[in-house]
Amino acid sequence: MTPDSPVIIELAINGVTQPARNPHVPVTVEAIAADALDCLRAGAAIVHSHAPLSDFNLPAEQAAGAYLASYRAVLAQRPDALLYPTIGGGATMAERLRHIEILAAAGAIRIGLLDPGCTLLGWAEADGSPSPHSFAYVNTIADMEAALEQGARLGLGLSIAIYEPGFLRNALTYWRLGRIPRGSMVKFYFGGEAGYFGGGSGVSFGLPPTAKALDAYLEMMELAACPLPWSVAVMGGDLFATPLARLALERGGHLHTGLEDHLGAGQPGNLELTQRAVALCRAVGRPVAEPAEAARILGLP
Repeated sequence: MTPDSPVIIELAINGVTQPARNPHVPVTVEAIAADALDCLRAGAAIVHSHAPLSDFNLPAEQAAGAYLASYRAVLAQRPDALLYPTIGGGATMAERLRHIEILAAAGAIRIGLLDPGCTLLGWAEADGSPSPHSFAYVNTIADMEAALEQGARLGLGLSIAIYEPGFLRNALTYWRLGRIPRGSMVKFYFGGEAGYFGGGSGVSFGLPPTAKALDAYLEMMELAACPLPWSVAVMGGDLFATPLARLALERGGHLHTGLEDHLGAGQPGNLELTQRAVALCRAVGRPVAEPAEAARILGLP
């Protein structure tokens, strides 16, 4: 990517965020579809969503049905839209990714998932200490292999989530081995002050949302001579209140925002966050990619 190339704006529209945290978050099939369409009209190219009420325990068929109900409503109006879900529940990675098989077979998605590492996703207790109930997010090598196999077999580009530097090292190893499917994109997830679950402050993960932290990730990409497109996000913070959004645009990267990530001043909706991203792209002098153009940039099959 070059500093004047089109920007892919991705909106993660709900995630673990619930109405108590932000009343604008869509948590029903109908609201998810409506919010996705609003964001696509405003300039988003990719929309990532969780099932209604972020229920990770739904059986794969039921989860896929919930996703399809919203995705089909979106695709009926925007057949070029790039949509993808989150990981599901199950004892094995094959079970956790089973709904993706169903969504791909239905022609609803062109993007799959790869979370290549492990991290601790926590929150702060009332006294500010890390909660002992924090969530250890574990993806073994066997789990990574399952996600890579699925992406290659189904012809899906992978959303490669980078929570920690070790995630990127694993992803770059697979890239060097020729195992990363066409159409994949690296997502640098920086840890905001409130962390992924948005509970309290000071309990987070990964690198902070600073220029030096972005430099570290980009140096890793450069050392590996990896040309994969990349974007920046701040989980449990405000991407646009950090230097990352502008720096990413100036360095040829892309933007990932939405109510799954956002926790800052006020309670904006996904549409407002999309509009902020578009305005910044215009200020920096980079055009915004439509979904079809984003698919070409990514090289999606």
